[in-house]
Amino acid sequence: MTQRAKGIIAVLVACGTWGLSPLYYALLTDVPPVEVLSYRCLWSLIFFAAILMIQRRLRLVLALLRQPRSFLVTLLAAVMISVNWFGFIYAISVGQALDASLGYYIFPLMAVLLGRVVFAEQLGRVQTGAVLLAAGAVVVLAVGLGVPPWLALLLAATFSTYSLIKKKLDVGPVVSVTAEVALVAPFALVWIVGFGTGGAGGHDIGTHVLLALSGPLTATPLVLFSYAARRVRLSTIGIVQYINPTLQFCCAVFVFGEPFTLWHGIAFPLIWTALILYSGASLRQDRAARRLDSNEGTSSTTVT
Repeated sequence: MTQRAKGIIAVLVACGTWGLSPLYYALLTDVPPVEVLSYRCLWSLIFFAAILMIQRRLRLVLALLRQPRSFLVTLLAAVMISVNWFGFIYAISVGQALDASLGYYIFPLMAVLLGRVVFAEQLGRVQTGAVLLAAGAVVVLAVGLGVPPWLALLLAATFSTYSLIKKKLDVGPVVSVTAEVALVAPFALVWIVGFGTGGAGGHDIGTHVLLALSGPLTATPLVLFSYAARRVRLSTIGIVQYINPTLQFCCAVFVFGEPFTLWHGIAFPLIWTALILYSGASLRQDRAARRLDSNEGTSSTTVT
């Protein structure tokens, strides 16, 4: 099996795990979302730290946190991912998995918009049209349902901001996420000890096992995604990762039986069309960049 094939399998498993994670968190709806988040942070830290210890890279986390600028960037990233994780857990606990899937569909388009605002990145006409379509979908839901899809917007905004922040960290994803959960872990521990419902027999052994599984459930797909990113083109990963919100959508509608209204029936196709346009434009840009690199390589070889 080629390295590219292994990478594609890895990203498929990663996105499939993320996409089916609502089924896992639905088993924990009796536990307050903040408590689930706290356990997720602690168990993720344990699992990530174990991975880095095996790889003998744990010192990279300490080195990252010793640098004042990197510490502040990591702290901001930790806040964003914590709010994102909480928003997702909360969405599942209150029966709004459909909003969660919408948020992760919107995320890449919001990231493009943030890139334009923050980094003055240029948008092509197709990309601009895709962003406007997504905005139109949000307006349709807000008008039709009488309230904006706040959870979806929260998830999209925090994850797109998190993605932009991560561009400022020149370390691998496993190291950076370990540093992030390490910063959140003390607060998580205080919450569990001081306000948690699991003490004095509050949770049975099955619930504690499920909570412990949040560590590998968080770490494993990230490791697989990181593995794939080094072996598969980013344009391919960009398309494959839509498996995540699509599976979340299927969980919400077909497993949890959440209502799919006429307004959802209008908004989601608008989002899907926007993503098709955006992905097509990204693929064309990727091909053009590879042709340019190839031509420059040929020219330099000829000159030499």
